[in-house]
Amino acid sequence: MATLYSLHPENPQADRINKIVQALRNGAIMLYPTDTVYAIGCDLSVKSAIEKVRNLKRLSSDKPLTFLSPSLSKIASYALVSDGAYRVMKRLIPGPYTFILPATKLVPKLVMNPKRKTTGIRVPDHPISQALLEALGNPIISTSAHLPDQMENFVDLYSLFDALESQVDLIIDDGSITPMGITSSIIDFTTDTPTLVRKGKGWQELQKNLYLN
Repeated sequence: MATLYSLHPENPQADRINKIVQALRNGAIMLYPTDTVYAIGCDLSVKSAIEKVRNLKRLSSDKPLTFLSPSLSKIASYALVSDGAYRVMKRLIPGPYTFILPATKLVPKLVMNPKRKTTGIRVPDHPISQALLEALGNPIISTSAHLPDQMENFVDLYSLFDALESQVDLIIDDGSITPMGITSSIIDFTTDTPTLVRKGKGWQELQKNLYLN
């Protein structure tokens, strides 16, 4: 049975954030809110936790995982950011965007695309996600809470909690009316010409910044 933490959506309680962070450092996986959808995540530096997330989502080893970073400056530690990508990203973050970038050696192999050596990184515009990142000091895995055998949209937050409470260690309740929302827009910056991979939340703003037709 997962431990439930109720957090204020705008000013999350520091003592509860610290308890969650300690559990993440010890290998816990969590169900938590982001600025797009509820996500399943863990500490990027804990290999056993990443493996648990993969098993839960039934993801093969060649399927890359996205992770959250607190800022653009922190992204530079985990990915190679060209001048052009930097200019676009600076205008868009924090926000509902996933950036595909060449990975540095700090990115665990369990997370990156093994053939392309790339990784997906987001900087969320969400107080709870940002509070967790700041307290943890490491990036946090972020993969949508949809499971392979549960493809329906959950009607409310608590139906999602009921479905996953036996499969995660921590559940964070921010009082959302609906848990699923809209997934992030994805942009690939691994080539000279950036590519819009997926139209998701905020894609019109992304398109405007990339001058895409």
